[in-house]
Amino acid sequence: LVDTAGTMCKAAQIIMDKGATSVRAIATHGVLSGKAYENIENSVLSELVITDTIPVSQESSKIKVLTVADLFAFIILTKHKL
Repeated sequence: LVDTAGTMCKAAQIIMDKGATSVRAIATHGVLSGKAYENIENSVLSELVITDTIPVSQESSKIKVLTVADLFAFIILTKHKL
């Protein structure tokens, strides 16, 4: 879960300071409240990958949203056949 992204961005900076060449983060739920978009855009993160379980309110060059629609459809169809 990524809420304001403050902790994630600080962790990314620490990792870069320790010698990483890039940092990417993955989270299931992107709440993205408060200054989250600003924090992410101004961070050293190369990319944040989240799912569309919570709608994204604005676009960002650093945020990639993956859909869970196919997964949910598969589960619904599989359970329906049982």
